[in-house]
Amino acid sequence: WDNADFSRGAGTTFYQEFPTLNTAKPPFVRDVEAKVRRYMRSSYSAAWTLKITWEKAPAYAARTDTRRTITYQAVLTTDGFRSYVLMLYQEGGMRWDYSRLTATNVLIGYT
Repeated sequence: WDNADFSRGAGTTFYQEFPTLNTAKPPFVRDVEAKVRRYMRSSYSAAWTLKITWEKAPAYAARTDTRRTITYQAVLTTDGFRSYVLMLYQEGGMRWDYSRLTATNVLIGYT
């Protein structure tokens, strides 16, 4: 996500925090817990979750193409002992023209 360029006024970033220790859990957090349980095959109860959304983000440099944007999210969650990140991309995957990016070693996700 470091190659998104919001300098031309295209795209928006949102975030929402869900502190759920000793409180009722909203449906979004229950869904995150279910995903962690399914993917990690372990019990999990979130104490805190953060959802960050990059909406219609153009690739760097935005001056070259603001039509091919991407919407994606990172969801960080922890139970106080274990922490997880869910990386979610819009249907259809990455739509940036990676051949026009300054870096040639393109990677979706993390290492």
